[in-house]
Amino acid sequence: MQNKSDIPRHVAIIPDGNGRWAQQRGLPRLEGHRAGVKNIRKIVSLLQERGVNYTTFYAFSTENWRRPQNEINGLIELIDEAMKDEATYLHESNIVIHHIGNREGLSKTLLKSIDRVVKLTSKNTGMHLGIAFNYGGRAEIIEATRRIMQANINPDDINEELFTKYLDSAGFPDVDLVIRTGGEYRISNFLIWQSVYAEYYFTPVFWPDFNKDDIENALQEFSQRQRRFGGLSPEC
Repeated sequence: MQNKSDIPRHVAIIPDGNGRWAQQRGLPRLEGHRAGVKNIRKIVSLLQERGVNYTTFYAFSTENWRRPQNEINGLIELIDEAMKDEATYLHESNIVIHHIGNREGLSKTLLKSIDRVVKLTSKNTGMHLGIAFNYGGRAEIIEATRRIMQANINPDDINEELFTKYLDSAGFPDVDLVIRTGGEYRISNFLIWQSVYAEYYFTPVFWPDFNKDDIENALQEFSQRQRRFGGLSPEC
């Protein structure tokens, strides 16, 4: 049994492999994304049970706009549906929803769905769940810089703590564990400021198949990592 200190406070997930999961089954790519969206509830529940306080999902990146238009439209529709369909469950589970990313370019309908679930869950006291939609790590840093300049902050007062307050993820702690499914070994512009000292867990399992055993494996491996944050291990 792991100690509470072995559990990551903030887990960030890149749920990759939805399209390939569908293609292996002779299905349209969008069906893979649909299966992936359904899997989010299960994984969030498992992480909440294990004592993870913050989870962020990479739902749609700023680079995803380069995909075929029909896939983009399908993804946006799925997210909109999920925001509506999962709102009650998330609220009853005491989860707080946050949208992390740029609102520009998103439809009024989608923004209404996002704002509704954010408002509905804002008073909850359980896990904080960040949905990174229309999100890019570099864009977030640039936007935070703009906000600081617009606030006329004295340059001598700018430090890491202050800069973090101007990020989209303000209020979230640094990421402890990044999980990427689907067999890829890169971070794809995801929470690059927040993950500077994160541990990484890569798995070939496609996201729709990622299950309780996979979560337990990731958490177990995290508990065995020696995190030094630039210092030396005790035995050195």
